[in-house]
Amino acid sequence: MSVDTTYAPAVLLEDFANATPDGLDTAYARLVGALWSPGTAEDQTLWDGGTLTERAPSAIPELIDALDGLDEARTGRLLILLGLIAEAGQTEAVRAGLDRYLALAGHATPALGQALVYLLAHFPHDRDRVLGVAGRLGLDSGDRSRLDRCLTLMDERRTGLGRVWPAPEIWRLTDEERAFDEAWIGALTREQAEINWRNDSRTVWGYMGLKAYWSVRRGPVVAVPGPQAPPQEDATGDDPRLGLFGRHLSALVCPSCRGPLDIGGAAVRCPACAVAYPASRGILDLTQAVRDDADDATAGLLKSLAEMPSMGLYYEALLRPEYLRVAGGNWGGAVTLADEDAYIARSVRPVDGPVLDLGAGAGRWTAVVAAAVGAGRLLALDLGLPMLNVLRRRVPDVPAVRASALDIPLADASMGAVVCWNALQAFPDEAATAIAEVGRVLRPGGTFTLMTFVWDEDPVCRHFQAAHYFPSRPAGTLLFERAQLERWLADAGMVVVESSGPESFVFVTAQRVS
Repeated sequence: MSVDTTYAPAVLLEDFANATPDGLDTAYARLVGALWSPGTAEDQTLWDGGTLTERAPSAIPELIDALDGLDEARTGRLLILLGLIAEAGQTEAVRAGLDRYLALAGHATPALGQALVYLLAHFPHDRDRVLGVAGRLGLDSGDRSRLDRCLTLMDERRTGLGRVWPAPEIWRLTDEERAFDEAWIGALTREQAEINWRNDSRTVWGYMGLKAYWSVRRGPVVAVPGPQAPPQEDATGDDPRLGLFGRHLSALVCPSCRGPLDIGGAAVRCPACAVAYPASRGILDLTQAVRDDADDATAGLLKSLAEMPSMGLYYEALLRPEYLRVAGGNWGGAVTLADEDAYIARSVRPVDGPVLDLGAGAGRWTAVVAAAVGAGRLLALDLGLPMLNVLRRRVPDVPAVRASALDIPLADASMGAVVCWNALQAFPDEAATAIAEVGRVLRPGGTFTLMTFVWDEDPVCRHFQAAHYFPSRPAGTLLFERAQLERWLADAGMVVVESSGPESFVFVTAQRVS
């Protein structure tokens, strides 16, 4: 969004205060742009709180004074701007208005409460005063746990590190998971722990900021239920269910030599490399080749599946719906599970030949594809064992392969269709490689059905989108531009047949040309 920021902040602030409802967003964008910038997707170093202009420090008292007498829509926006300025390094100057912020809590509407909680979350040294008014802000339990975390300073045990998104309250760990956390957290230096703690804080601020920004501009957040968790399953037993892979042997290739695979004993084997790949009940692990007998490797896979932490279940029920809000702007419920199901079924059903679910995750949408084309035609692929562990419960008749989307272990032109649903952003730095691989494995005329996310055009939303720091990408979230996706598809030999999606969602169907 390009805005004119040549006027003095006081003039822009007056214009903002007097703007008509139709002109409010434009006036706010001009005011924000005069004081603060989120950086660009190409320069990831600037996602750390954004960058302030030289006029920002002197404008802070004016912004605080302007909170008196404004309506909810304007007050909420100014509170969010003050929070952005605090994140960018002027926390103490913004903190000077604390008494005024706390006074607003006494008569805050739900939307104003969201904006207040985002701003107040930047003042851990005023924890008691902030928590003293939190009960007046209309917060749900997730909001309260996020606020409590942001107002907490890291202790010697580094309690809660890495377990904050989308809300600290959801993380109820088993003894095994707690021991896992203690091991990796204890191995961090003090400096590393502080960086991770700060990144966790930015992640929570990003969620709170997006929720507040939606509320003051668009109204209440709409609850969108996530997928139901699949049934539990006994993780014991050693039936590899190798028969599921028999119908795909003509397409599967060895990741090392690209030669054909065959089935022998309790494993899938590559005769050319003289290696075997372990399998357990419909999951084939093509990341672990063994040159001798596959029994030990298979035993190791079984042990991993039996002891795997419950991340796959967290993802299904809690993490995915919240990520759609953050990355896609789904705070108003523009995209539902039914919408996703219908698009997948409509796009993939006409195709012939085998179908690959790439980045299949925990299998919710693998089941949708299977219903559309039949489980016998479908192969699921993901690199995460926790996800495949959940997928095998949901769709036990669909064979699953553990492998990388950047080097798909399938022969050229072997698939009639590929689906990559809500997964491309999981490896954004290598997305072009993954799309090229899809083009390679598709038959001429085959289709590629994709859902992912693009950057919001609003720089404030864009900043909050980028402020999510996940273990897979410590630099912060990286999303896409529509033109970028279209270029990668064209480079991979595909033409876009249909492209749509509300907010920051992208729904694409492309076809492999001859």
